[in-house]
Amino acid sequence: MEDVTYTLEFEKPLRELEKQLITLNQVSQESKVDVSSEIEAIEIKIEKIKKDIYSNLTPWQRVQLSRHPKRPYSLDYIDRIFTDFEELHGDRRFQEDAAIVGGPAFLNGQAVMILGQQKGRNTRDNLKRNFGCPHPEGYRKAMRLMEMAEKFTMPVITLIDTPGAYPGIGAEERHVAEAIAVNIRDMSALKVPIISIVIGEGGSGGALGMAVADEVMILENGYYSVISPEGCAAILWKDRAAAPQAADALKFSPEYLQKFGVVDRVISEPVGGAHRDFDFAAKALKDAIVDSLAKLKKKSTKKLLEDRYAKFRNLGEHAETARTAKT
Repeated sequence: MEDVTYTLEFEKPLRELEKQLITLNQVSQESKVDVSSEIEAIEIKIEKIKKDIYSNLTPWQRVQLSRHPKRPYSLDYIDRIFTDFEELHGDRRFQEDAAIVGGPAFLNGQAVMILGQQKGRNTRDNLKRNFGCPHPEGYRKAMRLMEMAEKFTMPVITLIDTPGAYPGIGAEERHVAEAIAVNIRDMSALKVPIISIVIGEGGSGGALGMAVADEVMILENGYYSVISPEGCAAILWKDRAAAPQAADALKFSPEYLQKFGVVDRVISEPVGGAHRDFDFAAKALKDAIVDSLAKLKKKSTKKLLEDRYAKFRNLGEHAETARTAKT
């Protein structure tokens, strides 16, 4: 799955070594010359540099990995984790929104409703998927499918990967904020287990509109934030070039999110990111979902709803000070 032609700035030392390794392997095969010692030396060096780079990623570097164009998207995970997926379309009010995919499927023989925010691999597909930015009809479709899941007592699993809901005039005319608010309200009362996983970008209300869940998880190189680093930089620093500084200030890396209780679990990725090994990433994701679902199924509906309410009610901290009475 790995494509060394797309290189992030901080990965360049590693990519140069990987290209040397490819060249040496080709020389060895074509000329029958024994270069095994040179190959072994480069492999050792690659592993060392991998460890140095990927064990010390900055928040901004994680954002870059979460946006990697070769990173697995929702449909890639659905194909590898679930069976007999049947995609359903339309919100029954306006039209289909391809930025959100969803439908019933089976997970180890159990019927579930799987929903995901989907980006495109090329320009044509990105235009179709609206670059992963859902319109209001996408959120209404998602809620329609979640209500169907409740009717048939199927757990709901959502995969989050969006820079945010579409901010255009058409979306505003069709009340995108209201559609997200309705999803937040209705998901909080849904009488079946809900699991949400941030698999890439988790941008603002566009992510939250599908992430009111009993257990919220995030992949190691994902991010979940009230605003994008560029948006934050434009507001606070008046310069989008300050995005790396904003990413650090926002504290939206997985370790912070888990510490603050925003997410319940961080799922490990292959060294270098999920795009290096789709199957490894899918297996880790599946194991986490199966484990979470087994725990949630043991809860009664009453306990499920009470715990979900408490989870989101307890997010964040606040302090109250007594107001001095005027005399």
